[in-house]
Amino acid sequence: MDASSAAPLEVWLPDLARFDDAHPIRALLRKADRLPPGAKGYLAGLEAHFTVPGGLPAGALTRELMAGDAEGANWLCADPAWVQPDLNGARLLACGQMQLDMDEAQAFARPLKPVFGDAGMILEVSSPDHWHVRLPVDAPTPTLAAPEQALGEDLYQHLPDGADGRRWRVLLNEVQVLLHQHPRNAERRTLGLPPVNSLWLWGGGTLPSLVRTPLRGVISDDVLLGALATRAGIATLKRTTQAVDASSAGWLVDLQDLPADEIAANWWPRLQAQVLKQPVQWSFASGERWLHRPQHRWRFWRGGQR
Repeated sequence: MDASSAAPLEVWLPDLARFDDAHPIRALLRKADRLPPGAKGYLAGLEAHFTVPGGLPAGALTRELMAGDAEGANWLCADPAWVQPDLNGARLLACGQMQLDMDEAQAFARPLKPVFGDAGMILEVSSPDHWHVRLPVDAPTPTLAAPEQALGEDLYQHLPDGADGRRWRVLLNEVQVLLHQHPRNAERRTLGLPPVNSLWLWGGGTLPSLVRTPLRGVISDDVLLGALATRAGIATLKRTTQAVDASSAGWLVDLQDLPADEIAANWWPRLQAQVLKQPVQWSFASGERWLHRPQHRWRFWRGGQR
């Protein structure tokens, strides 16, 4: 696909509500063409760009990206998490972004590995923030909510039911007891860091043989997006100003995890340069979408519209 026939450059942004009226992107949208709504949320956004037969096995995809050994097994993401007990149960407050280094991650994982081993599984620390559980290829994987679906909500509402679900509930309870007692959490409290007192298990499945996408490349620091792009055989670049400067039709620039203020301060000058030379689609995590073409900058009569 050449640049002339590719879809426009697409910028994936946080929820539109996070951008106040003074944000420069608001002024640009007033002159752009509104498109029909797109996908809402992180996982839906990924699924809108990539076709994966049988669902989105985040565990296998990210393990393959990090270690290259995901073939021949079932995998789960087992991301370090912070759970806060309350009167009605426990709430998931953070997952996969716990500011760990590899030494600390291995220390937390060490007492947990025998627990998983007794259950016929292997716990792997693929990176400080991304852990995985390896299961036999014929073992069933539970249907568990992704972190974005469970953050801030009662943990136990998102655990599987039934006899097989009980197995995972017991396992998770053992993990939480061991982590609650871990001396590293006392050290984290003295540093003002949240405790690592649970794992969030999700994204089960086997490595897909094929991933399809209409994208030509992605610019992102997101592990799962990078794993999908790599599996689909398209270019993947880290999120840098140089990469955004060089972005072109058919590419996806992923900014959906950043605060709106950071986008204005650090990324807007680069994005503004792009809208002057090529069509850019602005896709918000809340589903709204606009298309801005270079000639739209002359739409002065739209200056007061939203």
